[in-house]
Amino acid sequence: MGRTSTNAEEQEAVVPADRATPGPLVVAVLTYKRPDDLPELLPMLVQQARNADDDAWVLVVDNDAEGSASKVVAQVRASLPVEQRDALHDVVEPEVGIAAARNRALDEAAGAHLLAFIDDDERPEEGWLATLLACHAEHDAAGVAGAVVPDVGRIDDPWIRDGEFFVRKRHATGAALEAASTANLLLDLRRIEELGGIRFDPEFSLTGGSDTMFTRELVQRGGRLVWCDEAVVVDHIRTARLTRSWVLQRHFRAGNGWTRIAVKLAGNPAARLVMRLRCTLLGVVRIVLGGARAAYGRVRRSYRHQARGSRTVARGVGMVSGAWGVQYVEYRRVKGS
Repeated sequence: MGRTSTNAEEQEAVVPADRATPGPLVVAVLTYKRPDDLPELLPMLVQQARNADDDAWVLVVDNDAEGSASKVVAQVRASLPVEQRDALHDVVEPEVGIAAARNRALDEAAGAHLLAFIDDDERPEEGWLATLLACHAEHDAAGVAGAVVPDVGRIDDPWIRDGEFFVRKRHATGAALEAASTANLLLDLRRIEELGGIRFDPEFSLTGGSDTMFTRELVQRGGRLVWCDEAVVVDHIRTARLTRSWVLQRHFRAGNGWTRIAVKLAGNPAARLVMRLRCTLLGVVRIVLGGARAAYGRVRRSYRHQARGSRTVARGVGMVSGAWGVQYVEYRRVKGS
């Protein structure tokens, strides 16, 4: 439990000790050397968590072995109302990779009923968490995924804007899903335990896709994953990502990861070979159709067709490469970074 103090001045700086028993709900945000995001995001999360349950708390998992986020978290904690300070915790996960950070969140939330994930560059809309919880209660699912809406006002390049590279597919609330990302995801930890305990696969730690692998495995084992369209978070797109090369690389990675996951889940060697061939065929079809659409767009001077065609080609190339074991390392870290 968090330490308390009778001294008002000391209470201003109090940092909660590790808690062996979390509350019934934990909201996790993973971060790596992004100090500018946390001061705005964390108070929002604490407020929504405490509105949902008096014992709920927010967990920051810092994937920087040097713990660079701890100072920022401490500053945010000190700025919170006194009664909310024990609702904000942070831990350092020194093992490199997003899968390790996600698994650390699972470990820290052990004993809780529910664990919600949100990215550090997102902002939850009002009622986001309560809406996820209500959807979980209504549908009694092992997982509930919500909408991630891009802040399109940050996109200056019409090619990227018309290509809708940051727009994610949405569904009717209650619709069953085959997979989801942790960008906006609520997990029922008790259900996951009943399914045999699922972890984020370290094979996808540096390539991305461990969340897709996790949720696909959840569904494969019989867990129910549903959509909640009213639970919205806004993606504050980073300036570094607003380039044509970056968005095409992201869609290449998406195709690459999807295929690698499909092959891994296929089971025995014969089934995996069939899946490799199937994904190769699907990828080639995407390359041909996407290339034709991009060419049409150039003739018609249409950014929409050019960009969407190029996006389809990138995903198709990723699918073909992933089918035969090529890995695109999106989260590679330069030594010293």
